[in-house]
Amino acid sequence: MAVVSSARKRVTLAVGCIDGPLAAEIPDGLEIIRLGGTTFPALFRVPAIIRKTQPDIIFCPGSYYTSIALWTRLRLGRSCPPIVSKVSNAMRRGDHMALLAAGHAAWLRLHPLFLDRIVAMTDASARDVLETTRIDPSRCATIANPPALPLPGATLEGLPPRYILGVGRLVRQKRWDRLLEAIPRLAERLPLVILGEGDQRAAIEARAAALGIDVRLLGHSPDPMLAMRAAAVLALTSDFEGVPGVLREALSVGTPVVTTDSSPAVWEIVTSAALGTIVPTDDSDGLVKALDWWLMPDAVRPAPVAPPGADSALRYLALFDSVLSGAPVPVWQSGTTEPHVVPIPQQTEPAVVSQTLIR
Repeated sequence: MAVVSSARKRVTLAVGCIDGPLAAEIPDGLEIIRLGGTTFPALFRVPAIIRKTQPDIIFCPGSYYTSIALWTRLRLGRSCPPIVSKVSNAMRRGDHMALLAAGHAAWLRLHPLFLDRIVAMTDASARDVLETTRIDPSRCATIANPPALPLPGATLEGLPPRYILGVGRLVRQKRWDRLLEAIPRLAERLPLVILGEGDQRAAIEARAAALGIDVRLLGHSPDPMLAMRAAAVLALTSDFEGVPGVLREALSVGTPVVTTDSSPAVWEIVTSAALGTIVPTDDSDGLVKALDWWLMPDAVRPAPVAPPGADSALRYLALFDSVLSGAPVPVWQSGTTEPHVVPIPQQTEPAVVSQTLIR
């Protein structure tokens, strides 16, 4: 969930419901508008919400919402506020056949027509955005997600003494079947713990039973860092990803990772062999070898890697100010918490609407 807030800004959050597992993370001081449902059609209410709330900026916190951004632009016309959208998924989808891939590429090239700014989470992702959407670089920002913070008092039951960990939705994209098939081939046959929910739960349970392996599906965890700290290794076997935050989270607590090359951002996160292993997406033998390497008794766990994103809120606020003034994306100097541009005078009480579904 992406929320922008400051003492000088009014923020309205349009959500499907406020009863989901992430609801506790909604900060105080936000105006909450319920969309009236948790499925995609509920988002078609967004233009009416914009007319009522009259925000200065609309923020779409992920790729899932760009079609609604277009719908909103078409419905509101010249009265539509500027729209900023964050890229949360792969710009190039390895699961698309030729015709679908061509259609998706054409769709991405439309984005500069209805989005005022696009936010990528890493430099490699930004390059993908520039190449696929052909948006002007002055309209593309790179802002990392803020680092995950431990939740005071959080607990997680059902963890075995030693285990392999997977974190993510139980959906086809994540290709849990690859990881399941690797487990019986390992020199040390550990339990597999997966945190997440989705429509592939029954299929995963059935395949695990057929393979005779110990798989523990613990559902959504509000604080997956608890499981990451104790895991022998974290495995990510997706077909495609945007910027997989679970890799950064695992490395931040010193847990090695094994991942498919499912995103250009993977190489920006797993920057050395001391942190983990990147294997080709369909290399089942490479996956087994990588897992075996990190499960050896003498494997050296990596030193914790501090994740980026501590200044993400400041960067978003500067970006929103640049949109309101018509200036290019602010340029940030590495290692600073301020853009090295002249600050832009801020309007009085600007409003930001962020649309999302809490599931």
